[in-house]
Amino acid sequence: MKVISYNLNKHKAALELDALVESTHADILCLQEAVTEALPAEIAGLQLAEATARNRLGLAVYYRRNTFEAMEIRTLALKKSLHDRVLKPAEERMLAVRLRDIDHGREFTVASFHAAPLTALNSLRRKQIQAALAELSTLGEDLPILMVGDYNYPVFKENLSQKVREAGYELTLSDTRTYTRYKFFKGHYDFATSVGVDIGDITTLPQGLSDHLPILITAELTRR
Repeated sequence: MKVISYNLNKHKAALELDALVESTHADILCLQEAVTEALPAEIAGLQLAEATARNRLGLAVYYRRNTFEAMEIRTLALKKSLHDRVLKPAEERMLAVRLRDIDHGREFTVASFHAAPLTALNSLRRKQIQAALAELSTLGEDLPILMVGDYNYPVFKENLSQKVREAGYELTLSDTRTYTRYKFFKGHYDFATSVGVDIGDITTLPQGLSDHLPILITAELTRR
């Protein structure tokens, strides 16, 4: 399956989504920083599973309806940064959907994730990631899990990768950097954590109107 993750940068890149899905033949689309009330019910044949409702800039997950069936939805509010408390951009920082592969009868969980912004400490983001992964494990025993999104983690990724492995997951970066707005903070911000999923590759797609570049994850379920 093919999964796209894209931070729309305050919804600026929303008009690119139809072309993006069509050109990549994506099966699942995970969004961050979307004005969720402005999102359509369908994007290039992908059905909206759910979008967060309590965020100024929210999350959404779309899926190919003739391939998957949405079984359960879960949103999660995570420990807040000072930025969250003052500007209130995001109450819910993870949106998860348990999907069933119609042809193969297998279930798995996919999640769109948006960590606290760069004004927060890496330690807070690590706690958010760990809490999100713990919550995902409750959606089904031994289900494959793929969480993609904007992790806002510019440096010391080796430490994060170790913490993720200790939780039983793998962290996978894309082939090139995904964030370009600030010279000092350029780098890999958008990536994936997974368990029971074989990630073939993660490709950084060409930049559009967002300061984040979309990523395309090619993955196969390995856990039954």
